[in-house]
Amino acid sequence: MVHGGKAQAMKFSIRLWILWFFIIISAISIINISASQKLLIFVLLFGGLIAVNFVSSTKKAVLTLILVLAVSAWLTISSIESGIIVASIEQSDPLFEQGLRQGEIITSVNSQPVSTSEEYYSLIASTFTTNTSKRFDLTTKTKDYTILTNKTPEITVKEIPKTKIKTGLDISGGARALVQPTQQITEQELQDLIAVSRERLNVFGLADVQLRGVSDLEGNRFMLVEVGGATPSDLESLISEQGKFEARIGNTTVFVGGNKDVTHVFRNDATQSAVYPAEQTADGNYASRFTFTITLSQEAAQRHADITKNITTDPQSGGQYLSENLTLVLDGEIVDELRISTGLRGQVASQISIQGSGFGATPDQALADARNSMNKLQTILISGSLPFELEIVKLDTISPALGNQFNYAILLAGTIAILSVSAIVFIRYRKFKISLALLLISFSEILIILGIAAIIRWNLDLPSIAGILATIGTGVDQQIVIVDESRLGRETSLKQRMKKAIFIVMSAYFTALVSLLPLFKAGAGLFKGFAITTLIGITAGVFITRPAFAELIKKIEE
Repeated sequence: MVHGGKAQAMKFSIRLWILWFFIIISAISIINISASQKLLIFVLLFGGLIAVNFVSSTKKAVLTLILVLAVSAWLTISSIESGIIVASIEQSDPLFEQGLRQGEIITSVNSQPVSTSEEYYSLIASTFTTNTSKRFDLTTKTKDYTILTNKTPEITVKEIPKTKIKTGLDISGGARALVQPTQQITEQELQDLIAVSRERLNVFGLADVQLRGVSDLEGNRFMLVEVGGATPSDLESLISEQGKFEARIGNTTVFVGGNKDVTHVFRNDATQSAVYPAEQTADGNYASRFTFTITLSQEAAQRHADITKNITTDPQSGGQYLSENLTLVLDGEIVDELRISTGLRGQVASQISIQGSGFGATPDQALADARNSMNKLQTILISGSLPFELEIVKLDTISPALGNQFNYAILLAGTIAILSVSAIVFIRYRKFKISLALLLISFSEILIILGIAAIIRWNLDLPSIAGILATIGTGVDQQIVIVDESRLGRETSLKQRMKKAIFIVMSAYFTALVSLLPLFKAGAGLFKGFAITTLIGITAGVFITRPAFAELIKKIEE
């Protein structure tokens, strides 16, 4: 009698305990809360399931489960942080010099609490209305910062995400480029290219930059560049050109871009860099000049002295300038010609003034073009040239609004599909418990996929979401196989029929596994998201959810 009572109380088999374990782990992995809070919620949920397992009354078990879920939900909601996070910060900004870094959480600006990016930018706009220097206070979770400035802080912010799920470019919006060097390169050369490209994009000020090497089935190597919030024109101008900068006197190179020759570029110092008001040109358009100072290395400065010491004076300049100019060349095209003062002949000059122009049909367009040209030239001078000439194989963009709409539509379609299949299963088998079990397993598979994606920090893009839907379809198909096997062939035991169903499921799994492997490289890796999520889904299904579903069906049929 005692043994029978215990058997009646034990409601969950080992397969179901494994399923509940992964559901809880996946759920708390998705939520963006601290590790200690996750541990507390895990203990509460798992402890609640243990309590439910040993409650003899079904009514008490349901009430216990509802109470545990309610407390867990309250703890989760109260644990989610509010505020904004530093997405990027310029190294020349005074706040960076004081220690502010990307990833810090901002809680207040000038003693005013901020919880959204709109509130932050509104406070910034109301603070810096004139060029007068003023005190600026910024408080983060870990430190208080105070500076005296007349410039808007060069930082970008975003709201703290509520989940750990990272969305790809298809959903968050931005620009993507698939780039291929014009020559065959090794894996190490590809990694060098990625490193230089990453530095260039970071120096230019683009945030949320993702670069990775990919290859196709033929062995060709590509660089995949994804930049959140950028436009295709931004991306194209930075990566399609090699960015080979040279400063020449005659046919001799004085210095090139990169930290070997250029030790510092003045970017935000108003005394060393400027963009001048646009002036109308003879053709009716407008031109705006820009200038900024760079500091040369000792070797480059000595090279300048050695080259200029034998250059004669230009007689037409009244003795003010040398007869040779300093020619600025970017990717084979002359950017500007700078006169060299006679006082610099043979001198080791460590500071050089770089100049250029921007053009446009209106003064505003000319100013904007000048600022963009100056920023691009400064970026190349800092990061140096790319090691290879590049060819853009594919360049596209997607609006975050379109991504969100498609994301909502595809998830809605998946939910409707699951509910429809459950209804059909109910009509076919006339058992509500079977439909409920199918619903539970299908949604648990989605939760496990999202949880694993959050743990491995995989970017969920549209191919990844398509992989989730493919997993749902495969899962429903295999669950129906399990149900059919449990109800057919009554001449054999239920245990034998379940073994046969699991064998069918395992056979289908290994077939799908082999067929998915080529997708990791097909299309230069653009289908990798589909392959990853589908592989996660079917693997979790075969080893976690299908055995649990078979156990549920076994209990229902018994």
